[in-house]
Amino acid sequence: MTEVNTPPPSADPAPPRPGRYTRFVTARPRLSLLVALVLTALAVLAGSGVADRLGSGGWEDPGAESTYATKALEHEFPDSQPNLLLLVDSGRASVDDPAVAARARDLAARLAGEKGVTGVGSYWQSRSPALRAKDGHEALIAARITGDDNTMGRTLDRIAPHYRGAHGPVQVKVGGIVAVRHEMQTVIKEDLTRAEAIALPITLVLLVMVFGSAVAALLPLGIGIVAILGTNAVLRGLTAFTDVSVFALNLTTALGLGLAIDYALFIVRRYREELSTGADPLTAVGATLRTAGRTVLFSALTVAVSLAAMMVFPQYFLRSFAYAGMAVVLLAAAAALILLPAALVLLGHRVNSLDLRRLLRRRRDTGPAEGRAWARAAGLVMRRAPLFALGTTVLLVTLGLPFLGVKFGTADDRQLPSTAESHVVQQHIREGFPGSPGGGLEILTEGRATDAQYAAYKQQLAALPEVVHVEGPLVKDDAAYFTVQPRGEAVDDAAQRLVGDVRALHTPFDAKVTGTAAVLVDTKHAIAERLPWAAAFIAVVTLLLVFLLTGSVLIPVQAVVLNALSLTAMFGAVVWVFQDGHLSGPLGFTSAGSIETTLPVLMFCVAFGLSMDYGVFLLSRIKEEYDRTGDHDAAVRHGLQRTGGLITAAAVILAVVMVAIGTSRVTNTKMLGMGIALAVLMDAMVVRSLLVPAIMRLTGRATWWAPAPLRRFHERFGVSEGEPARTEEVKETAGV
Repeated sequence: MTEVNTPPPSADPAPPRPGRYTRFVTARPRLSLLVALVLTALAVLAGSGVADRLGSGGWEDPGAESTYATKALEHEFPDSQPNLLLLVDSGRASVDDPAVAARARDLAARLAGEKGVTGVGSYWQSRSPALRAKDGHEALIAARITGDDNTMGRTLDRIAPHYRGAHGPVQVKVGGIVAVRHEMQTVIKEDLTRAEAIALPITLVLLVMVFGSAVAALLPLGIGIVAILGTNAVLRGLTAFTDVSVFALNLTTALGLGLAIDYALFIVRRYREELSTGADPLTAVGATLRTAGRTVLFSALTVAVSLAAMMVFPQYFLRSFAYAGMAVVLLAAAAALILLPAALVLLGHRVNSLDLRRLLRRRRDTGPAEGRAWARAAGLVMRRAPLFALGTTVLLVTLGLPFLGVKFGTADDRQLPSTAESHVVQQHIREGFPGSPGGGLEILTEGRATDAQYAAYKQQLAALPEVVHVEGPLVKDDAAYFTVQPRGEAVDDAAQRLVGDVRALHTPFDAKVTGTAAVLVDTKHAIAERLPWAAAFIAVVTLLLVFLLTGSVLIPVQAVVLNALSLTAMFGAVVWVFQDGHLSGPLGFTSAGSIETTLPVLMFCVAFGLSMDYGVFLLSRIKEEYDRTGDHDAAVRHGLQRTGGLITAAAVILAVVMVAIGTSRVTNTKMLGMGIALAVLMDAMVVRSLLVPAIMRLTGRATWWAPAPLRRFHERFGVSEGEPARTEEVKETAGV
């Protein structure tokens, strides 16, 4: 017979005295809030200008062959790595018209004289067919801007206005990698400001609707602002030691607001419950920290663990989200567990002041009728548990099927709006120029070689089936440089196969391959190599944390599996919408026909953490009731009754914030915002409301089983809301 943990029902104990932690955070509430205000002001100063110090790249593996080759070519053959392109449009005339050619040569000569610019070349100098459009009315001037991302951005800002626009018989547009990245950085900063302007007022209105009280509604916003400003200061400090992606700012805003609202909602709601039982403010705060406070701490740890997993990847794009995410989660939790209790003690019963829906609130928030609809829904789901478990699982799996057709690619100019100048330039090149200039493979050879050996290697390259043309070698000391032009698109399957074919060639010297396709191949390899470690880290630590919260062996496994299942709709939608291009018109983006390789990893880590956030809220309340009564089915119904509305409200508010982020004109940011908004809503409204109670009904009281050694471990080290009597020493150790 299966052994089941069945705690005996116990009478409700008398309200305990506030613990040491409660006394500490509420001893001098005004001083605590004043110190927080001063620290926040310092964070504003420390974090000012952070966006200007962030990079717009970071998708490459710094230890990959392609990265080494790129840096070596920049050093040995700087003229071979153009990152600035001037698209010269001659109108109805030919680019070979004498007047057009003269003006183009003049522009190239002026560009060569600019400080910070090197390696200037043009069609009119080299007569390369790759630099001339098929229709003969456009041609390119190529150059390289030197320095790091910020230096290149400043140089571009200085010189671009002097070249952009009309110059006699020609019109000039500015493009190239440096222009794409700089324009992307500018657009992200502008979009972030707009997203905040959209999200904050809508969030405040929703919070007022949830709380009724305008005073209570302002508390989560205050916590969110503290977390966001603090994280900006952390990122500003990190830029002194490592590269940080500008995309991380979007996550800072979204998680700062979203998680602060989640944590404050949970704590303020529990505090108001305690007040409604007749407790004084200090006792209510103590009870809240013993229960909701512990849950918030565990929730923050689970989210931080999911985000920390991105540290195992070498790309600073992903690591930046780990830096920003962990900082904002921990700051939001710290503010909710330190500043919010102090504010609640000062406010006391005035937390319900400025009640904008007094009668409705009284009817909903007092007495046993609260959450009656959620209790009825839970009862219905549990009565038809097999049907709901199978139906929701089939639905989620079906929604995720499009992800089976995912194609991975690199971030390029198509991330930008179709009207962005650098996007226009690259689109003209893709559609109108032969062989995709700038999209070929670049090969660096190192080691002494003869002219005959170089010639033989060039013949080997030209004989490969996917090669259109080979240029080179350009020799300098013991190094040489070749360029290989593939058939078709720069990063299609054929180009990626060509990378492997070139690397497989036997040569008398050391050959390193780079270029867009090579970078993609190396990025996919780096992700695939480290993904199992990241997944294992998330799974193991999440299992441990949920076990410490529940004392069950089965619940942690259920939590991990159901959380992963809740993300299927997000991944299916990402492919169907952003890769396949459905809804590209209404959403205003250009589909590149692929998904940037690192983005699914980022979305999984963020969405999994947020799903665990809601899972911890629900499970903690179920565990509290089960500890109190020993009735499994009643505990599940009670947990959904008490948290269903709260989790749904928190999910809707977070989805609003993410959709505001998703209004960005940069496709990756749009994908991140819209995808996570969908994942959050599916998790709250389908998984937490339907699948979790159905599965827990099917597993019954065996849900709480654990072998005797693990039960003893949990009794000593585990914590949960409303847990049975424990020694004062353990309570104090747990921070009560």
